[in-house]
Amino acid sequence: MPSLSIGLVYETFETYPVHPGDPPDAHVEYEPESTIEALESALSALGHRALRLGSPHALLEALGRGARPAVDAVMNVAEGFGSRNREAWAPVLLEMAGIPTLGSDALTLSLSLDKAWTNRFLAASGIPVAAQAVFPDEASARHARLPAPFPLFVKPRWEGTAKGIRRSSKVKSRDELAREVARVVASYRQPALVEAFVPGPEFTLTLVGNGPPVAWPAVQRALDRDSGIGIHALEGPGRTDAATGLVPITPGRLEPVLEARLAELAVRAFTALECRDFARVDFRLDAAGEPVFLEINPLPTFATDGTFAILAELEGSTLDAMLGRCIQAGLERIRGEGR
Repeated sequence: MPSLSIGLVYETFETYPVHPGDPPDAHVEYEPESTIEALESALSALGHRALRLGSPHALLEALGRGARPAVDAVMNVAEGFGSRNREAWAPVLLEMAGIPTLGSDALTLSLSLDKAWTNRFLAASGIPVAAQAVFPDEASARHARLPAPFPLFVKPRWEGTAKGIRRSSKVKSRDELAREVARVVASYRQPALVEAFVPGPEFTLTLVGNGPPVAWPAVQRALDRDSGIGIHALEGPGRTDAATGLVPITPGRLEPVLEARLAELAVRAFTALECRDFARVDFRLDAAGEPVFLEINPLPTFATDGTFAILAELEGSTLDAMLGRCIQAGLERIRGEGR
């Protein structure tokens, strides 16, 4: 493949101001400078040139001036903010400008960010999901029919990177449920998704490629011993209630039959949602040891301490090589489309 100019659309932790009343994890989905440097390094290793285009707002401003970026394609890792369409901002602008984009398109990103829609869609495709309901306010949490017996799990309807999740997200009574729903609605300005708490081990799978994608080895995520919530959801930037007292456990055994089942379900979810090039899919096991879909992220982080880095270490490879596979998958798809 000839050397190409690849634009990068992204946001760092400093891109947007913090406003009064924002939750402490409001910016947790954005990337550190090291992630952008890692993508640049991976592109360089493939023989391509990286051009920083900045945030979707910077892209919009440039296109509004008639300054179409001089790139052959764009790698988009921008999250946007606010609405359930925020991850689609950059792909829509690039589509309007006629610039090919690596990764999933706007429709897939919007659908998959809305966890209620995703679960209904995948359940209709025969993929096991947790019983759930959308609660728009505290009153509904106090009086509406519950999706399952307690304990239940409460989270924002359209967020990623475990935003809005803390120890109190696992609720055991109507009063606790009402408090958590009220917190989510007030802090994140969206309905709360309430679902059955799936008690077993948690696994994440990375998929790369198209028609069909290849599922990379599953990685078990550590859980907090006391709450059963994923450690990754309770610690890190903006997680103010989890600085102490977390005891990580990994209770699962990843037998070949289970890993094959996880891979099969992950590929089915990827295909059903028409993802492109790369995605990450999360599952937990129910009380019978059967996988239950948690969420799919077609816009995963490429951070230097994230899943791709973990997989690189386990494989004895480099982060450049792992990210390069994602980039190459997108470029091969674009070339096959004749764009």
